[in-house]
Amino acid sequence: MKSLLISGLLCVLNITAFSQSTPVFNDTSLLQPVEINAVRASDKTPVAKTTLSKKEIEKNNIGQDLPFILNQTPAVVVNSDAGNGIGYTGIRIRGADATRINVTINGIPYNDAESQGTFFVDLPDIASSASNIQVQRGVGTSTNGAGAFGGSININSNELITKRGFQFNSNAGSFSSFRNTLAFNSGLLARHFTADARLSNIRSDGYIERASSRLRSFYTSVAYADKKNSIRINVFSGKEKTYQAWNGVPESILATNRRYNSAGTEKTGDPYENETDNYTQTHYQLFYNRKINNAWKGNIAFFLTKGKGYYEQYKAAESLTDYGLPVYINGTDTVKTTDLIRRLWLDNNFYGSIFSLQYNKKKASIIIGGNINRYDGKHFGEIISAGQQKAVPSNYRWYNLTAKKTDVAGFIKWTQQLSANWQLFTDLQARSVNYNLFGFRNNPALTVKNNYFFINPKAGITYTQKNLQVFISYARGSKEPNRDDFETGTTQQPKAEYLNDIEAGFEYKHKKYSFAATIYYMKYYDQLVLTGKVNDEGAYTRTNIPNSFRTGIELQGAYRIAKWMSLYGNISFSDNRVKEFTEFLDDYDNGGQKSIEYKNTTIAFSPAVVSSAGINLVPIKNAEINLISKYVSRQYLDNTSNRFRTLKAYYLQDVRVNYDINLSSERSIKLFALASNIFSKKYEPNGYTFSYIYGGVVTTENYYLPMATFNITAGIAFKL
Repeated sequence: MKSLLISGLLCVLNITAFSQSTPVFNDTSLLQPVEINAVRASDKTPVAKTTLSKKEIEKNNIGQDLPFILNQTPAVVVNSDAGNGIGYTGIRIRGADATRINVTINGIPYNDAESQGTFFVDLPDIASSASNIQVQRGVGTSTNGAGAFGGSININSNELITKRGFQFNSNAGSFSSFRNTLAFNSGLLARHFTADARLSNIRSDGYIERASSRLRSFYTSVAYADKKNSIRINVFSGKEKTYQAWNGVPESILATNRRYNSAGTEKTGDPYENETDNYTQTHYQLFYNRKINNAWKGNIAFFLTKGKGYYEQYKAAESLTDYGLPVYINGTDTVKTTDLIRRLWLDNNFYGSIFSLQYNKKKASIIIGGNINRYDGKHFGEIISAGQQKAVPSNYRWYNLTAKKTDVAGFIKWTQQLSANWQLFTDLQARSVNYNLFGFRNNPALTVKNNYFFINPKAGITYTQKNLQVFISYARGSKEPNRDDFETGTTQQPKAEYLNDIEAGFEYKHKKYSFAATIYYMKYYDQLVLTGKVNDEGAYTRTNIPNSFRTGIELQGAYRIAKWMSLYGNISFSDNRVKEFTEFLDDYDNGGQKSIEYKNTTIAFSPAVVSSAGINLVPIKNAEINLISKYVSRQYLDNTSNRFRTLKAYYLQDVRVNYDINLSSERSIKLFALASNIFSKKYEPNGYTFSYIYGGVVTTENYYLPMATFNITAGIAFKL
């Protein structure tokens, strides 16, 4: 891996050995990544979408995880385990969590194949290599990988940069947070080649106690392009070490110590110093694009994503039998428990291919594409140390399991210009998923072999006239269960989830102002939610509920009052409901569980109002002041609509100041400072809850993941 990185850097550093003359090809359409066009929505595609340019990404990128860069886009709510956006983070779009958001990098699936979640901590500072990012809300267009049940995020880093450049970014902030990024762009070499490279180092102690992050990453890319062909090789990787902070703060101590972290406290005395998560993820991507003639072009890409890591825990008074070990006889003493340090490992390979063939004429556009992916995963656990060391064999591995998943999908998208004003869009996807799970940590004998086949049609029509655009669309989404859903035993296997999404949108653009509105109705069938129900193995599991829906309206607007002042903002109003829901409570008085029936309750983590707004001021030349606000209404921690199980509404206000020193048309020095949460609001955007019956009384325990109060970040960026 080091040799690959060094080779990429040497290729960039030796740019003076090559000519900087103009390219021999003049078809700039080939420079646009074909694999991105296959999964993205165009300007007229009838879906709700937001596309962030490289300039917008750079303005919001201060080293936090990608969700925080997207925080100002409509209907988005973000959270952070460490409390300051560095380390493990989460994102929800229209209330849908990361397991329901499809993420691709250059069209290649990024969602974890088993959990279907996205862990951007594994690719620190990926935003510094992104040329643009598109966020689609709702089902959106057909894409590669996991089904989109609330939205999709497509990251593009395959832009062909023909100008030579060097960039160094450095910033520091509260909680001992630092980021340094070094990036090179070779520009055009020998009239055909380009090479790009980036190194990033991010560290933070976190807002929550001991919630430290030590993150490193690199990105290298080499490309060749001529009149009809382009080839690109990307190799990029991230390595993270984060102290665990996912337990949350109990409600009973939130008011007195909101930075409390229980991780590592099973150890007597000081908390265990290495209660950490450790993971390295490396991506290998190969792309080939071909212009066949003036109407046809295509691409094929191959990829391999390798991930390996573990999280380490100190566990006190653990039963030997829980680890498959016999009781230990030590003289006259019988040892049944021991303190120990364990590591839970994941070692996986995710590989495959994406492909598309694209036809474009004046009035018609057809894209035929798809993907073939395979996941091979290993799950195993090791005890590396124990208080009763003689009772535990050296480097003892108490479980060793494998998992395999195959995903094959194909789609055809047809866009037809019906007249000067009307455009029709149709999209049909077929997807086959095969699961083979050979045991679980707490249930090693359970084997799951399931197959799913989905047909997902989509269609819409767009009307455009001058500055006005209107659309209406329908899309069907389908989604297989996650790995954890299958750990239910033989009698409670989960079913797939389905979604019908109807949307209509309106957009008007003027030189001084713009306005857009989207209304939607998302009807779910057999949505999987937590109900408190215990599975065959005594663990809490998600359960299919027959009927639920999300409906709402998203409004966006911008207005340029004067050259020195402009306003922008968005607000989403939604109603998110479960028509019928059964809650299960553990009954410690009588054993078993009791059930409570609910009707017409609010879906968990689905705020009725989400808004973002900003005021941009230009007091002097090259200086900019941005007043940025965010509001999120109350969220429920579960699906019961119980007001005692909620996350309170919050309003945040940030202030960002930028000043540019332009040395030439291509060289500049940028200074910035960001004051976040300037009113020091104490808020919690994430948490969890559980309830039980004891002593004839229902007791509820809530846990919260708080965010930082007032904090600052300042930095400098050189472009040469």
